[in-house]
Amino acid sequence: MTDRITAGQFHDAEGVGDWRVLFGGACAYFATGSFATGVALVAEIGRLADEANHHPDVDLRYPGVTVRLWTHDVDGLSQRDVALARRISAAARDLGIAADPNPLQGYNLTIDALVPANVLPFWAALLGYRIVGEEDLADPRDRGPSIRFQVMDTARTQRNRVHLDVSVPHDQAEARIAAALVAGGRLVSDEHAPAWWVLADMEGNEACVATWQPRD
Repeated sequence: MTDRITAGQFHDAEGVGDWRVLFGGACAYFATGSFATGVALVAEIGRLADEANHHPDVDLRYPGVTVRLWTHDVDGLSQRDVALARRISAAARDLGIAADPNPLQGYNLTIDALVPANVLPFWAALLGYRIVGEEDLADPRDRGPSIRFQVMDTARTQRNRVHLDVSVPHDQAEARIAAALVAGGRLVSDEHAPAWWVLADMEGNEACVATWQPRD
C-alpha cells in the first residue's frame, strides 16, 4: 500500500510549486490559452498517468486545464501524487504552458443536524449521492460538492442551518476574506484560523473560507 502523506508534506516537497491542496486533493490550473493547446496537455497527462498507473481527475475547458491528484487506495495524498505532479508540471512547461493558482477553489456544503444518521438517507436518495462514514455524502460521479452533516446540540430557529465551505489555496485565503469583507461581509470568527474562518453576509448567512493548514 502507498504511504499516505499530509497536505503539509505535499507542499514541502520539491517541484510542486504549481499545486495547491484543496478539499479532495492537490490541484493545479494550467492556463493553456487555447482549446487545442489544452487538448495537447491533456493527451500528455494521459500518457504520464498510464505510465504511472495513477490517474488524476482532469477538467478541460477554454482557456485552461484543471488537474486534481488523489490516491484512492489510501483515501488521501501520497508520494505517487508528488511524483505525478512533478511530471505534469514538467510536461506543461515543455509545452510552454504556465500554471496559475488563482482560479483554484473547491466547495463543500455543510448542513447542521441533531442526528445526522436520521437525515443522511434522505439527502443521499434525493441527490443520488453515496453515504461516506457517519456524517458525509459524496457524488459518485465526482461532479457535485460533497456534503457534511455537522452535529448540533440544539435545534436552531434563528440561524441558517446550511452553509457553504469554500476551499482556497492557503496563500490566497487572506485576500479572499478581504474581498468578502469589502463586498459587505463580516468576520464572525477566526478562532480556527488558518484552518478556516467563518464569515457572514449582511443578513447573517454564513460561509467558511478553508485551507489545508492546521489551526494555530
